[in-house]
Amino acid sequence: MRTPLRGHVEIERERTLPFARTQVARFEISEPDERLLLNEHVYRLDMCLTPRPSGALARYRDHWGSNEFEPFGGVYLLAPHQALQVKCVPSITSSLVCELRADQVSKWLGEEVVWSDGHRRASLSAGTSRFRPLMRRIVEELRRPGLAHDSMIEMVTAQLALEVGRFCVEGRGAQGGAGLAPWRLRRIDERLAEDGRSPSLSELAELCNLSVRQLLRAFRASRGCTVGDYIAQRRAELAKRKLQGPDSVKAVARGLGFSSPASFTYAFRRSTGLTPREYRAQSGSRLGKLRT
Repeated sequence: MRTPLRGHVEIERERTLPFARTQVARFEISEPDERLLLNEHVYRLDMCLTPRPSGALARYRDHWGSNEFEPFGGVYLLAPHQALQVKCVPSITSSLVCELRADQVSKWLGEEVVWSDGHRRASLSAGTSRFRPLMRRIVEELRRPGLAHDSMIEMVTAQLALEVGRFCVEGRGAQGGAGLAPWRLRRIDERLAEDGRSPSLSELAELCNLSVRQLLRAFRASRGCTVGDYIAQRRAELAKRKLQGPDSVKAVARGLGFSSPASFTYAFRRSTGLTPREYRAQSGSRLGKLRT
């Protein structure tokens, strides 16, 4: 079930498989809105291909308090039977949305998975190293079909479904108080939203009043990925937003605390699969014409 969205959704590319559906979709949201995402039969994976709006927030309606909204990461995962209340802000974004049949995931996994709060905490910012490379490949095949692209999409999507199953099983360890408290997660996100150098582990641990070891263990339980992966993801999202402005690549690199444009290009490409210049060119904005 999806409540109506105030705006427009355009499906750019789509492929339907026996166990899944993949779509590249463009969302135009005209005004602040709230909607409910709930489906009993599929896992929904969403990877934002443009910067995720900073005001996009969500809470698990049946499990979290009425004001306990958390920000989305670049990739989020929604399991069957989980009611996700989403706050939307005026924006134009594009996403790859993969809907994977839950019965097929359970069949491949060999068991049913009951989600814990650890799963829910981690799902709103699913680990980049787990899902993102596979989802990037699906986008590439949908937009620029290659030889035997139908078979390629089916195989990559099947691997993605298996990774969803692994995420569910591994998340069992993130029970109860094993993860970070919401206020600690907010402090980390606020620090990562700042310009300048990337924070050290000791700085983040001090912000959370924890040891580095406690931070590493609890953060993975909450977000489903390492602190390093999460920092790289958030810094890439910040870089994307800055690359949509008038600054040169050199100025963006300097503003983000990189020692040189080359080191920024390396980090950005490792996180997104594109160089900063390639990202500007593919964004379709006038910024691709600016001198970088």
